[in-house]
Amino acid sequence: MTRGDALIEVRDLTVRQGRTVLLEPLSFALQPGQVLVVMGGSGAGKSLLLQAVIGNLPTGLSAGGEISIGTQRSAAADPGARRPLWGRAIATLPQEPMLALDSLQTLAQQAAAVPRHLLGQPPERALAHAQQLLDQQGLGGAGARYPWQISGGMAQRAALAISRAGGAPLLLADEPTKGLDEASRARALAALLDVAREGGALVVVTHDLRVAEALGGQMLVLRGGECVEQGDCIERLARPRHAFTQSLIAADPRHWPALPQPAPGAELLRAEGLGLQRGGRWLFRGLDLLLHAGERLAVLGPSGAGKSSLGQLLMGLLPPTQGRLVRSPRLGELAGQKLYQDPVKAFAPQLPLARALDDVRRRHRRSEADLAQLLDGLGLAPALLQRRPDAVSGGELQRVALARALLTRPALLFADEPSSRLDLLTQRSSLELLVRRCAEQQTALVLVTHDADIARALAPRCLRIDGTSEALAA
Repeated sequence: MTRGDALIEVRDLTVRQGRTVLLEPLSFALQPGQVLVVMGGSGAGKSLLLQAVIGNLPTGLSAGGEISIGTQRSAAADPGARRPLWGRAIATLPQEPMLALDSLQTLAQQAAAVPRHLLGQPPERALAHAQQLLDQQGLGGAGARYPWQISGGMAQRAALAISRAGGAPLLLADEPTKGLDEASRARALAALLDVAREGGALVVVTHDLRVAEALGGQMLVLRGGECVEQGDCIERLARPRHAFTQSLIAADPRHWPALPQPAPGAELLRAEGLGLQRGGRWLFRGLDLLLHAGERLAVLGPSGAGKSSLGQLLMGLLPPTQGRLVRSPRLGELAGQKLYQDPVKAFAPQLPLARALDDVRRRHRRSEADLAQLLDGLGLAPALLQRRPDAVSGGELQRVALARALLTRPALLFADEPSSRLDLLTQRSSLELLVRRCAEQQTALVLVTHDADIARALAPRCLRIDGTSEALAA
């Protein structure tokens, strides 16, 4: 790769925690119009790579090597040298956009703040620019909403719009399409590719092979902090050299066989003419649903259609606007559990993960052996639990959340995008463990997903919510 006029050049970048090497030395360069796709296992160092480049590593981690952005060269260990470039020369789309949004400002206000403060645009012009970016992401009617009024997928698209508001030519995007439906994913991809078409450069972390195929460009594959494969993205996907890359591609949900539905047990809940209205509009109504112990049901639909809100209803956390929901006495106070779409919001930020799991284990009278077996099945090292939620990767935290939910042995589990942050290999093994545990314990599983291939493979029954339907059926 020619490096004379590169927008970014990274040389021998490393990340360490004390003496422990988390990211082995790697180098790359991108010229205007070029894209770098980063793939790999959960916890392999993909997010650390982006954080080290922009200069925003978690406390206790340090970077080595050298980073050039445009004409400015700095030591990777000196993050302050790159801070003046934030928003102007380099922008980032974080893995957890809901945490990056200000809960006290509307989406339009946050998007407008970037051109106002960075580009000096007058308020009216900045607001018009912000609205245009939100419109491009299908959020034209959501500019007046606050982050707590939108779905996780809508937050993802809002964060992407805000990251583009300053016009930075270099964009670092961490899982920019996770949890998005097909139409929203297409809009997000178009916005990303516009960066390259306009002479910018992209570094995109993704677990989605379809996203990698659409972006093309160059590719890095990380495993355990080491780059095991590097080269042309389309060529490497078609003819992977390393066994790990080959296994990633083979684990794509498009290749999964369908799992059989176990024999249903006793009736757990019945919904009759169920409807929910939020913010003056109907999310859904006329929903009839019957769910038995041990059954698996997939819920699909576009972002913001009401899938997560349906989970709130089924868990008894929201009252329906209309209709009737009859819950079995088996669904007592703790017999229904929910896996949240954003796992980082489901953990106390100041407590180690071990405390979060141990509290649940004691409350539900599970043994330490039960917990150890779950952790092993999910590929989680016990030492990981000594860290706080912000000190592990999104994929690791998502599996910890799964372990905590399964530890309760619930009668009903509502799993909201439970694998959105997992690499393909870990996604398959984790979801297979989830299905196996639910079958063994006669747990009814309601699985929210935007991936029709995952729904086909795991759930014989499917409920589609499109956000406009007057009548729905499962």
